[in-house]
Amino acid sequence: MHLELRHLRTVRAVHEQGGLARAADALNITQSALSHQIKALEEQAGVELFVRRAKPMRLSAAGTRLLRVAEQVLPLIDAAEAEFKGVEMGRVGRLHIAMECHACFDWLLPVLDQFRRSWPDVDVDIRQRLAFTALPALSREEVDLVISSDPEDLPDITFQPLFDYSPTLVVPAGHRLVAKGYADPEDFATETLITYPMDRGRLDVFSQFLTPAGIEPARQRTVELTAVSLMLVASGRGVAVMPDWVLRRESANPELAMLPLGEHGLRRRLFAAVRESDLVYPYMTHVLRLSRTEPLRMLRDPAA
Repeated sequence: MHLELRHLRTVRAVHEQGGLARAADALNITQSALSHQIKALEEQAGVELFVRRAKPMRLSAAGTRLLRVAEQVLPLIDAAEAEFKGVEMGRVGRLHIAMECHACFDWLLPVLDQFRRSWPDVDVDIRQRLAFTALPALSREEVDLVISSDPEDLPDITFQPLFDYSPTLVVPAGHRLVAKGYADPEDFATETLITYPMDRGRLDVFSQFLTPAGIEPARQRTVELTAVSLMLVASGRGVAVMPDWVLRRESANPELAMLPLGEHGLRRRLFAAVRESDLVYPYMTHVLRLSRTEPLRMLRDPAA
């Protein structure tokens, strides 16, 4: 017996409507076409599926068994079709994110908190283990968005600008550089530099400031948590360079001082790398829009 979904829908419709005419209307076909369909199905099954003498028309024992199959299978098919339609319309999807920026959690989590309220059917995740291989993972479709400050020329990948930020030196309040008002690369030669556990090439203080000047800090110490790094700086155990959005809540901390890198400061731009084909999804354009506006709001309002 070769069953098709239309056969299951026919059995369910006749059972629910109690007659061929109403079932045909529900299925949006003619009564004649429905009769032929039932006859062909019964010929395949080799048994009667409906008791035609009954008023209203009802299922036979064999038809009842087939109805049970229909009641199990059709809701699953309907749900799958609804999900596919949601994907097609951009309501359903996946947003798995990787970051080449360790400190981005500070602004990304509030962005995602807003995002999930508008897009509850989009599966959101942050893939921390892919931090060192984020862009290759994007090309392999293991993730859908990468936060990076280092655009690359990659096929089918677009880097969408988000916002500018300033890598900022944070030192103890009584540090010798406070009177100077800024830091030169040479000032790091006697310092313990506290950094996030990332490749040097992804740390602005090295890639944009120290390495081009040929300067190495006296020591380097890696710390996972921002709060611990700031606690170590306040206690005189070293200095750190962090984006200005990280330091926004510390602006009134009497134990810390923030200084620009170089007399005129250093400016960097953060990007969201996505596959070009994914820009058609409304949820992707929405998360990009939030990622441009929310961090700037947080920088303007330290209490946010």
